[in-house]
Amino acid sequence: MALSRLRHPLFSRSLRILSSSTRSLSRTSNSTIFAATAQSNIRPASCSGITGINDKFLKSKWNDVKYFSSSDSSHEVLGMPALSPTMTQGNIAKWRKKEGEKIEVGDVLCEIETDKATLEFESLEEGFLAKILVPEGSKDVPVGQPIAITVEDEKDIQNVPASVGGRVEETKPAQQDVTDERKPESTSTMINASELPPHSVLGMPALSPTMNQGNIAKWRKQEGDKIEVGDILCEIETDKATLEFETLEEGYLAKILAPEGSKEVAVGQPIAITVEEASDIEAIKNSVNSSSTNQQKAPQHDAKSEVKAQKNKIARISPAAKLLIAEYGLDASTLTATGHYSTLLKGDVLSEIKSGKLSPKPASPKEKVLSSQSHQQVAASRESKSDLGQSDSYEDFPNSQIRKVIAKRLLESKQNTPHLYLSSDVILDPLLSLRKDLKEQYDVKVSVNDIIIKVVAAALRNVPEANAYWNVEKGEVVLNDSVDISIAVATDKGLMTPIIKNADQKTISAISSEVKELAAKARDGKLKPQEFQGGTFSISNLGMFPVDRFCAIINPPQACILAVGRGNKVVEPVLGDDGVEKPSIATKLSLTLSADHRVFEGKVGGAFLSALQSNFSDIRRLLL
Repeated sequence: MALSRLRHPLFSRSLRILSSSTRSLSRTSNSTIFAATAQSNIRPASCSGITGINDKFLKSKWNDVKYFSSSDSSHEVLGMPALSPTMTQGNIAKWRKKEGEKIEVGDVLCEIETDKATLEFESLEEGFLAKILVPEGSKDVPVGQPIAITVEDEKDIQNVPASVGGRVEETKPAQQDVTDERKPESTSTMINASELPPHSVLGMPALSPTMNQGNIAKWRKQEGDKIEVGDILCEIETDKATLEFETLEEGYLAKILAPEGSKEVAVGQPIAITVEEASDIEAIKNSVNSSSTNQQKAPQHDAKSEVKAQKNKIARISPAAKLLIAEYGLDASTLTATGHYSTLLKGDVLSEIKSGKLSPKPASPKEKVLSSQSHQQVAASRESKSDLGQSDSYEDFPNSQIRKVIAKRLLESKQNTPHLYLSSDVILDPLLSLRKDLKEQYDVKVSVNDIIIKVVAAALRNVPEANAYWNVEKGEVVLNDSVDISIAVATDKGLMTPIIKNADQKTISAISSEVKELAAKARDGKLKPQEFQGGTFSISNLGMFPVDRFCAIINPPQACILAVGRGNKVVEPVLGDDGVEKPSIATKLSLTLSADHRVFEGKVGGAFLSALQSNFSDIRRLLL
């Protein structure tokens, strides 16, 4: 991965201001300078009048990190820098300087992996690196969170207590109510790093810009295997496709933390541990296994006690559950309520009845009368259900990660994008004639969809206002430089949209070959990120099904998607040579454009559909 250096005067100035404010706080009679936590934020007054400083940098919540200094030592706290405009967190890829080493202005302290690239973090002042607060390999460190402490004099290094080196994500007893979802982000909760040999913790990588979690589809390497640079560790199912995760360093795979088949693993959550020497593998395995066993005992015990405590708490009973309880003469206090607000549901009673562990309670004479009435009602209900052929049995159909993301994005699109629908019918006969000639005269086999892609690309080139998108941040329309057509491909895991880039500049045969290749990759889950990310316009074609017309949903950030139905033969009046209209059979195709109304006004939509009509009527000029 390419590295680049950062020298930004504004960033340099803001760091110096922050460090000067820190020094002013550090010169106190107490040994403790300050505790930067979620309840105490540092905001130097000297920064308030400077334009351009990221306020998030100063207001970031520094979790459970304390800094100490003696009254006669001065130091600087270095925070995670914002190395790109969109960066909110970063990973410490490598420390170039070690604790105690001399640093000069311009020396590279560490390499930081951002959301764009791996960049070098340079020192702005000379001194000594006293303490590294965030170790090498740390993931998802928020911008502004302290990562290291520097001092001016070498003798001041010893005045920094050993407690400064605690893990950044170490939690206090007062904050132990943090949800379980955040626990996997810190390896210190699993193992004691000080007792382990040199190792690296691999986190779930972000393999696409929109990925926030993934599934471990398959581990290519097993525990104890030797790994080389470029070896594939595992296959990860993202929100777009199944991608391969390659290792960047050689060594040995010591421990797999996220086993094969793990679902919805958050980006940054540790999935494996690697070591440099084969002799260190057993030490890692033993430490991780013992730590995980100790941590799992208490939660399991607590969970069991909670289940027992909640088992008999029933606030209300649904009508259907009451009928079943009365029919079978059950004791409601022995049942477990799973509904909201401790409501006993019909399914709760049925599950207990099917288990066969319940015994009917003795019924009083009054209860027997009620039970008889209830039994008649239930019998009547069952008869009606049997007449309709209904059944209570069902099967859960698990969703893939791709389908979950598709569902989320489609909902967001309909809620946040004002859809404008424009329809038009075009004569398909010239296109079919061209396709037939290409096959018979030149032995070139292309599909109707291949030619439609070329027709749409040519129309976008003629009407550049239609090849645009809405920039939410700027609140304006942005024209795209290239015509990149996304085509919808149905796969077993969900809908994929591989991209034909620069489609307006390619021949129909070239488009046909590329479509076949990309469609095959999409169905096999082998698409690379650059082959499905981006695109300026989408086409969804259901012409191979008995679908005359439909309206598609826009795929943000794109502003358009064209829905293509099937061709139908209709009788059309045609003006003959003698000037008399005569009935003629023609093949018509229905097109429906779904457009972002913020980008498409009526004029732009009309111009684009007119260009489409013109291209379909004179299809052979696309060969020029």
